[in-house]
Amino acid sequence: MAATFGAANTAAALREPAIQLRSFDGLRSSSSSSSSNSLALTRHFSVFSLPSPRRPSTVKAVSTPVKPATETKRSKVEIIKEHSNFIRYPLNEELLTEAPNVNESAVQLIKFHGSYQQYNREERGGRSYSFMLRTKNPCGKVPNKLYLTMDDLADQFGIGTLRLTTRQTFQLHGVVKKDLKTVMSSIIHSMGSTLGACGDLNRNVLAPPAPLAKKDYLFAQQTAEDIAALLTPQSGFYYDMWVDGEKFMTAEAPEVVKARNDNSHGTNFPDSPEPIYGTQFLPRKFKIAVTVPGDNSVDILTNDIGVVVVSDDNGEPQGFNIYVGGGMGRTHRMESTFPRLAEPLGYVPKEDILYAIKAIVVTQRENGRRDDRRYSRMKYLIDSWGIEKFRGVVEQYYGKKFEQFRELPEWEFKSHLGWHEQGDGALFYGLHVDNGRVGGKMKKTLREVIEKYNLDVRITANQNIILCGIKKAWKRPITTTLAQAGLLQPKYVDPLNLTAMACPAFPLCPLAITEAERGIPDILKRIRAVFEKVGLKYNESVVIRVTGCPNGCARPYMAELGLVGDGPNSYQIWLGGAPNQTVLARTFMNKVKVQDLENVFEPLFYHWKRRRQSKESFGDFTNRVGFEKLQELVDKWEGVEAAPTRYNLRLFSDKDTYEKMDGLAKLQNKTAHQLAMEIVRSYVASQENGKAE
Repeated sequence: MAATFGAANTAAALREPAIQLRSFDGLRSSSSSSSSNSLALTRHFSVFSLPSPRRPSTVKAVSTPVKPATETKRSKVEIIKEHSNFIRYPLNEELLTEAPNVNESAVQLIKFHGSYQQYNREERGGRSYSFMLRTKNPCGKVPNKLYLTMDDLADQFGIGTLRLTTRQTFQLHGVVKKDLKTVMSSIIHSMGSTLGACGDLNRNVLAPPAPLAKKDYLFAQQTAEDIAALLTPQSGFYYDMWVDGEKFMTAEAPEVVKARNDNSHGTNFPDSPEPIYGTQFLPRKFKIAVTVPGDNSVDILTNDIGVVVVSDDNGEPQGFNIYVGGGMGRTHRMESTFPRLAEPLGYVPKEDILYAIKAIVVTQRENGRRDDRRYSRMKYLIDSWGIEKFRGVVEQYYGKKFEQFRELPEWEFKSHLGWHEQGDGALFYGLHVDNGRVGGKMKKTLREVIEKYNLDVRITANQNIILCGIKKAWKRPITTTLAQAGLLQPKYVDPLNLTAMACPAFPLCPLAITEAERGIPDILKRIRAVFEKVGLKYNESVVIRVTGCPNGCARPYMAELGLVGDGPNSYQIWLGGAPNQTVLARTFMNKVKVQDLENVFEPLFYHWKRRRQSKESFGDFTNRVGFEKLQELVDKWEGVEAAPTRYNLRLFSDKDTYEKMDGLAKLQNKTAHQLAMEIVRSYVASQENGKAE
């Protein structure tokens, strides 16, 4: 078996710095070896003199399949992890300095603690450093106390806003280094966590956020929480750093502990503080989502692992279909990097899901590339090996064969917005939040409602928020109060906004090339104007996602229309995704300047309006017509003749009504006329459908 050294050995070694210990000297090349010896274990050791206690070293142990003798180069981050004493050093020392920032090694390590170092890229004459903190909320669940704590922290230590992310978590921006421990400990003491929200390990586990009292939804959410617990780091570095070693671990299910400790198929590092991760953790970030058949509120195919509950005819969960190999990140002009959809791996009985997940993670841990981080995600391993070889290696760590993938119904994007019955006598209310940014009057009012009614909250993977456990008598006052702060029922929100997403980008993201969150409100207004110009109805929509760089944080490669920053004030345009997020978009045009977007949008939407088949979505239309023909239509476009206005509508009969509507409209970055027209259109549509309330 693999060489092992326990925590006691480490402590003894630190007391006697002259002692020499053998250390893992790096993973072998990820080149494939024959399947017959892929589980054979080997040892790779080098000898080093243990440094002084001021810079504690780590006792390392690993068991891997036999790999070729030639060592591959490891990335700088791999070296940093190896010498970090399980993600402690040198971050622990850097946090004690007077400098406003931390050094390069600590920048990499603090990610594992749930934070990124940032600076305002628009400031001149120096760098103003701060830290972004990201929470970890399996299923997007946020208890009442944690929400109120995050709201307070945003005002006291952040920039006054909270951001809801595409992985069902909070991001808190603008925390300075001297306040990090105060903020982190506050989150922990409110039963929250940022552990593993960033870094080379399993990230937040997604699940449908709807608090529905249905067997499959409850089972999916419980499974997501169990997977999150299984893959949570165990070495205590997080609590050592932020609460002086005090533990705030909730009781784990016995089956989680059993699965984590099981080493019957060579998955673990025996006697290691990190039985699954070891000293090196994973080659890159790792993403998992769990859902129920038909509910694609989590973009299931974009994850490293997608897990789908399979129930019998009586609705009793029996097992899980598993997808593997999804991922969004890429690099411009490098065809060897690409977004990828997950593909079916197989089916497992419900009692085996944690073992199957662990086997997949270990396969990536042992074989994912560690020399070049651009190729370290599991999607590249599967693309290189092929699904059959990948399945075979996973089955050796799993100890069983996967069963045949069960048939599933068509996927549907479910926003879970609006008012719904929970099934337990209470209601939940899904609220659309533009780009997930909660601030200003909206933030204040949302807090008042959550605090007054003692509501728990859930965050969606589309950057929206759900208020849970609402008594029916509270429906009207809550609706009215939130509407006055700009949080409207979905029927009053522009359909384009309902499915749109953007990443934060400028000014704080170091990777941003151009605007995303700050730019998308104007882009959506311009698209709405194009819709009106070419004759598309108000209730028609397309899925639009915007990112400031090609990393794909807002999943633009699944959009019907994706805009990916590829230069100052310019975007790469992607087309062809599906409304239910099951089709990968493709590159259509490069370096389109933001001021020239209408030159592309107008011909595309004009011809969609006139040439589409019955109920054909925009994404399906672009794929059917083909990009070559679409490019021809764009190149030959001479513009749409604006139709003369046929009606002169006077919407406001008195100044007081106008001023109140204008104030409400400004909260949504609209004019009073636009908002009034949206409300009128919605009412007329509901009358036509016989659904007016």
